Amino acid sequence: MRRQSWIAAGVNLLMGVPAVVPVWLVWYVAVNGPLADLGWTQREPTENDGMLLWLVIAAPVVIAFGLLWWLANDFLRRRNTAAARVYWPVCALATLVPTAALIVLL
Repeated sequence: MRRQSWIAAGVNLLMGVPAVVPVWLVWYVAVNGPLADLGWTQREPTENDGMLLWLVIAAPVVIAFGLLWWLANDFLRRRNTAAARVYWPVCALATLVPTAALIVLL
């Protein structure tokens, strides 16, 4: 059964590569929207079209990726022996590894 754990980790690492796009979109909307309104960040000076356009672009991408991620992991979870309280956080962290690597390297 240990093989299924490595398969789940590999699938989530591979899904982490396209996950860079939705993570970046969420970051961009947050930095130029709610976080800037709270005074935690400064808005992009050239972003003068408003955030509605970005939400129209970001929402379908993030929802589609989240649905794909959940369906793949739900399928793999049925074949895995790990407890759910361990499986889901580990899969989420494995998916974020490529984004973290890009942040560290760039």
